[in-house]
Amino acid sequence: MKKLIKFVAGFSAVLVLTAFAQMQSTNSLEIGDKAPQINQEVEDTSGRTLTLAGVAGDKGLLVVFSCNTCPWVAKWEDRYNGLAALAEANDIGMIALNPNERIRNRGESMEDMKKRAQKQDYEFPYALDENHVIADAFGATRTPEVFLFDENLTLVYHGAIDDNADDANAVEATYAADAINQLMSGNEISTKETRSLGCTIKRTK
Repeated sequence: MKKLIKFVAGFSAVLVLTAFAQMQSTNSLEIGDKAPQINQEVEDTSGRTLTLAGVAGDKGLLVVFSCNTCPWVAKWEDRYNGLAALAEANDIGMIALNPNERIRNRGESMEDMKKRAQKQDYEFPYALDENHVIADAFGATRTPEVFLFDENLTLVYHGAIDDNADDANAVEATYAADAINQLMSGNEISTKETRSLGCTIKRTK
């Protein structure tokens, strides 16, 4: 009887874990997927109401999930404006979204975002993803985390900005920039996915 109980308990645990893994997989965008929630309205630090569809350029859209309090964001943040300039030069819209709903009152409020955007001289919209609606639709888990979509808003790159958060001068692989350049040249994107290193998104559920 004890063996049967252990078996049932173990089998139930496997089912739960399998269901959770499937849920996580279903919620995560894969290369070739279309951008979701493109008409979800968000407010940026300048007070504008934006949508992903409205931010997108004729050649694509670059979405970066970011925040104010993550040390990994602070490490990579000096590369944001360079990416924004490259995207703009290629008619790709860029937006950074802050999904850290659980700690809005601990450094992630709109006022905190305004201060951050001004201090870092952001040259792209920085918007509040209220209740992490867009992050949930994308299956984003980290800050920073990059999603690049082509002119049809199809995902072509997902992951990290580059391979060295600690030292921009020591970067060997500029993943996001390479993906933009290869997309614009019509070549196959050589690295479509990389591991996103960063802080976990602080969800309320």
